[in-house]
Amino acid sequence: MSRLNPRQQEAVHYIGGPMLVLAGAGSGKTSVITRKIAYLIQQCGIRAQYICAVTFTNKAAREMKERVGSLLRPGEGKGLTVSTFHNLGLNIIRREYARLGYKPGFSIFDEGDIKSLLSDIMQKEYSGDDGVDEIKGYIGNWKNDLVLPEQALAEARNPREQTAAIVYTHYQRTLKAYNAVDFDDLILQPVKLFQEHPEVLEKWRNRVRYMLVDEYQDTNASQYLLVKLLVQERAHFTVVGDDDQSIYAWRGARPENLMQLKEDFPSLKVVMLEQNYRSTSRILKCANVLIANNPHAFEKQLWSEMGHGDPIRVIRCRNEDAEAERVALEILTLHMRHQRPYSDFAILYRGNHQAKLIELKLQHHQIPYRLSGGTSFFARQEVKDLMSYFRLLVNPDDDNAFLRVINVPRREIGSATLEKLGNYATERKTSMYDACDEIGLGEHLDSRYIDRLQRFKHYMDRLRQQCAQDDPIAALRSMVMDIDYENWIRQHTSSDKAADFRMGNVWFLIEALKNTLEKDEDGDMTIEQAIAKLVLRDMLERQQEEEDGAEGVQMMTLHASKGLEFPYVFVIGMEEEILPHRSSIEADTIEEERRLAYVGITRARQTLAFTFAAKRKQYGEVIDCLPSRFLDELPPEDLEWEGQEEAPVEVKAARGNTALADIRAMLKR
Repeated sequence: MSRLNPRQQEAVHYIGGPMLVLAGAGSGKTSVITRKIAYLIQQCGIRAQYICAVTFTNKAAREMKERVGSLLRPGEGKGLTVSTFHNLGLNIIRREYARLGYKPGFSIFDEGDIKSLLSDIMQKEYSGDDGVDEIKGYIGNWKNDLVLPEQALAEARNPREQTAAIVYTHYQRTLKAYNAVDFDDLILQPVKLFQEHPEVLEKWRNRVRYMLVDEYQDTNASQYLLVKLLVQERAHFTVVGDDDQSIYAWRGARPENLMQLKEDFPSLKVVMLEQNYRSTSRILKCANVLIANNPHAFEKQLWSEMGHGDPIRVIRCRNEDAEAERVALEILTLHMRHQRPYSDFAILYRGNHQAKLIELKLQHHQIPYRLSGGTSFFARQEVKDLMSYFRLLVNPDDDNAFLRVINVPRREIGSATLEKLGNYATERKTSMYDACDEIGLGEHLDSRYIDRLQRFKHYMDRLRQQCAQDDPIAALRSMVMDIDYENWIRQHTSSDKAADFRMGNVWFLIEALKNTLEKDEDGDMTIEQAIAKLVLRDMLERQQEEEDGAEGVQMMTLHASKGLEFPYVFVIGMEEEILPHRSSIEADTIEEERRLAYVGITRARQTLAFTFAAKRKQYGEVIDCLPSRFLDELPPEDLEWEGQEEAPVEVKAARGNTALADIRAMLKR
């Protein structure tokens, strides 16, 4: 799409003040942001180093960077910031760590690290870690709402919240002692820093002279405040968003932030992008009619010049098995008859549990597929444990790796001991690993704990020497045996089969390391370099997996489909209690589920089909299902219902067999 339409042009060229671009699905919002960045640099004389664009995923940030790069001349983009919110926060903390009381080289805790720390604290304080996920949720919400532990404790309304607030207090203190932050801190800490140190805020305001924010409807309270603090003085910013695609309330997203902008910046200019470059008019009409049932602050109507298009099909199936079979056969037929590549098809669903049956049917019919949101090899617990051992071997200053492995397997070293060790290491400006050997530690810790820490350190020191002098791969294999890791895995895995699978991953990782060393042309690669290479390869491969539009039917949740588009879309499980989800019916948060259905509809470029089952197996019994209320909200004149007529089973079976015979005949031609 080379030429901008009049609305898009208006959005790109307006730089006189604060601006909100309400961009409907498929209306070319990324073009607007990238063109605007180029316009600011080339026509308005703002140097790239003073422009900051933020979005939500690494993939979106990479795509934006590439597209801006293609619009600029060499050198023009030097110093431009295009990043995720969390990366921006991370850069601020990296520059200002001393003011926040951290040592350089702080760690970022991931989900697994957070859970194991919370579990440890709860075992110690409450002799049990029941409800770790619930407490983790409380802490995440508090951080997103900028509530610190003291305030959480003061405002706790019931015993559960009180417990969570006490754990939160311990958790933050321990994180600090570990010289670590978690994901939510990446926004919380910079906001608190800016609020408490006006001179630091001033410095960053001078760095960010024009700000652009993508997917603005997904911001939570702390992200909104971070943007507001940075742009408040100049009010030179453009935010792009769509209140109808706000589907992350469960992550703290607040579509009302779009309204808040108008109050905080009364001179806000609003531009609507309503022309859609993706879907047929019929698909857009369905989307518009459905979403009109939600209350709106801004009224917009998507329209398109892509033609009227096919009717939307609603297919009733006997049960979930028939539903999966029907979708697989439809895809197979379209692929054969019209030579459509499998990557043109997407199957979208409300929850990951719906994927399993479809997967089996696609495998049965030998249809290739790609499942988004699967677990990456390197995200598995056992792989992360082992990688942390490797990282600690090559870099004893890696506090995060030290913390991850010190108690895997258990060595009777609790979070209280580690908190004291962490505080001592921070005072001495040294790593936790090196601090284990210092004489001064005796003033802070009981000798039996020091003994345990030193035993671990001396073991790792010996292992490091072995790696340097002998065969490093053999040394790592014997390490797995020495620490009795297999036994640890068996204790923490539900079945022997699963434990075997996990140990298989461990040996596979060591094998991968061996291959990396052997593939080295010059033969001078160290084990350190091989490990670093493996870590980097994982990151790049995971990004690659996201990017490849490899041949295969795309399967994903409705949440994961946001921002993507496909010629053929099947939305399965259009039933009450699935979409809308049962929990949202109980909590009366149907509007968010309607937005989710809207996102699903607007992924389709040419054809769209909904399927639902009349009966479904649940917890071993067969239940009757009701079609989703959202189907009733669609314009009836644009729908074609199938499977409603109660034809005898034999007739239906004959029809199915005819369809299969047709496909086989085509294959033989």
